[in-house]
Amino acid sequence: MNATHPRIQQVVDALAERGVVDEVVRVLPDSARTAREAADALGTEVGAIANSLVFASGGEPVLILTSGAHQVDTALVAAIHDLLPLERADPDFVRAATGQVIGGVAPIGHPAPLRTFVDLALRDHEVVWAAAGHPHAVFATSFDQLVEITGGTPTEVG
Repeated sequence: MNATHPRIQQVVDALAERGVVDEVVRVLPDSARTAREAADALGTEVGAIANSLVFASGGEPVLILTSGAHQVDTALVAAIHDLLPLERADPDFVRAATGQVIGGVAPIGHPAPLRTFVDLALRDHEVVWAAAGHPHAVFATSFDQLVEITGGTPTEVG
């Protein structure tokens, strides 16, 4: 696995389009499909991992970037933001919406922008790690930058 993988390159390009050029994608030797795997590989707290979870709301994709220390309360998020019920998306729906596979879904670099919500708990961490389009790839960011690059809405998720 190397940083020239097409999905990783899409994320690098999407970061550059948003003016983020100093962030370097880190390719890990082992999979970081889960927040725990990523945290262990990076030597950080699981709460500093931004899980990219895709849900379906009335058939439309919704991306929730949640701290690895949380589970999303879908009823809470739907109620706060006046959404139709949020249902966990299956792998085909995730790939169609993001162009990426579960375990490597980045917060950006999708075929079309997704309605995005960012867990307020991520602001407790100076450095936040997000997937970079592949289960072995991550990049460092901050809560504020994550909100900015995704156009996401900061919110309580659980």
